[in-house]
Amino acid sequence: MPITTTTNGTKACIAVSGWLDTSAAPQLEQAIAELDPSCTELVIDLAELEYISSSGLRQLVIAHRNMNGHLTVANVPSDIMAVLAMAGFDKRLNIA
Repeated sequence: MPITTTTNGTKACIAVSGWLDTSAAPQLEQAIAELDPSCTELVIDLAELEYISSSGLRQLVIAHRNMNGHLTVANVPSDIMAVLAMAGFDKRLNIA
């Protein structure tokens, strides 16, 4: 699962592609952990995500908590959005 991180001042964007499952979730966790402490806003771009498991969902919740709610999940494909909605994340996360 390729992950690309870009930053612009205090805003970071992490683009995730492929499968965000048990084997790939630690990569997202590491990318989030490596963000500069001055980062106050995070966008996780899921435009190229094909599949998300409960481990991937967990990483979104952790990111939301670590960013004190200053997390946006962007470009969510419809099938991934269905999973987020089933889990109730569409009401907890800022989805753009």
